[in-house]
Amino acid sequence: MSPLLASPALAADDPGGAKGAEAAKPPARMSTVGGARLGRPGTQVDPKRGAPALPKGLSGKSWMVADAESGEVLAAHNAHWRLPPASTLKMLFADTVLPKFPKTQKHTVRASDLAGMGAGSSLVGVKENLDYTVHDLWLGVFLRSGNDAVHVLSAMNGGVPATVRDMQAHAKKLNALDTHVVTPDGYDEDGQYSSAYDLTLFARSGLQNADFREYCATATAQFPGEYKKDKKGKKVRMSFGIQNTDRLLTGIDVKAYKGLAGVKNGYTSKAGSTFTGVAQRGKRVLLVTVMNPQKSEPYGVYKETAKLFDWGFNAADSVNPVGTLVRPGPAGLNQSQASADGKKNGDEHTQASISGGDSGGMWTAAGIAAGSLAVLGAVAYAVHRRWPRRG
Repeated sequence: MSPLLASPALAADDPGGAKGAEAAKPPARMSTVGGARLGRPGTQVDPKRGAPALPKGLSGKSWMVADAESGEVLAAHNAHWRLPPASTLKMLFADTVLPKFPKTQKHTVRASDLAGMGAGSSLVGVKENLDYTVHDLWLGVFLRSGNDAVHVLSAMNGGVPATVRDMQAHAKKLNALDTHVVTPDGYDEDGQYSSAYDLTLFARSGLQNADFREYCATATAQFPGEYKKDKKGKKVRMSFGIQNTDRLLTGIDVKAYKGLAGVKNGYTSKAGSTFTGVAQRGKRVLLVTVMNPQKSEPYGVYKETAKLFDWGFNAADSVNPVGTLVRPGPAGLNQSQASADGKKNGDEHTQASISGGDSGGMWTAAGIAAGSLAVLGAVAYAVHRRWPRRG
């Protein structure tokens, strides 16, 4: 059996839903980063008159719909519930490590680079004693959720423990305070958790990087294989095709979502299915995260994500925000405190907590580079950084 299908801790996706996942209730009180309402259990939405109702049949333990540019959270359900993230944690890994190495840099893989991977890990097919470009390895991370590629990049970054420390520090910088990193690849480990809120922050930050956008929007690519002799006896590097496990991007087994351009899916037996996606309709760009749907429905995480995208695009102008995606650094937590304190005496609106002007907006929709590798059906878009500048 393929290692992509045999794992109890598979980091790809589960067609059968999350039947084996533990059922539990969210804490009565959770983090209020981004606004007081986001710390409450249950569904948080503040519709204006005539707003469309939320989709029926949502079963995710936690989910969130946010405007990527303004940071306004349009609706959420247990947004700060700390849950196992599966391979969606690779968004934090990429946002942390991707800027450190030029994509043309080559690395020859040693056996030690691949040590320590969990049993049954999802793999792209990296082999020791062969060389790969950084670009190759990131395609393996994003398309095949390859824990082998993650471990090689971690080795280049000083090793798994150093990479975990870097990821934790970066999560703290982003004010993703629900996240505790134990492994860089999202493999199930005790004490590893994140939240729909934090995963959305990771996606929003990562998408400011053009290479991150290219990789997560790539549907198919060629990956380097082993060397074989051709008819003339000359050694030639072979390659094989790889395909993105994001089914809303590729349209395999579920309908491709028009306007989707990534970001990352995941599955482990402990986390169930998880997904964070970004999509554009007109000038509006939305981020949706869904964690661990409880219905035993094939590919339910994608179907629930698509429903939430549809609702978000239809409802964006007819709901008051229930919170905000905070900015990195101390100023972001101050923004979060304003969200918590800005409305008192039972007023449920948090609209006043959303920062205005240049500090509140981060993205403008434009068009993604036409040269991205094999992007299937994704409406082109791009992200232009307004803040924060990386040092």
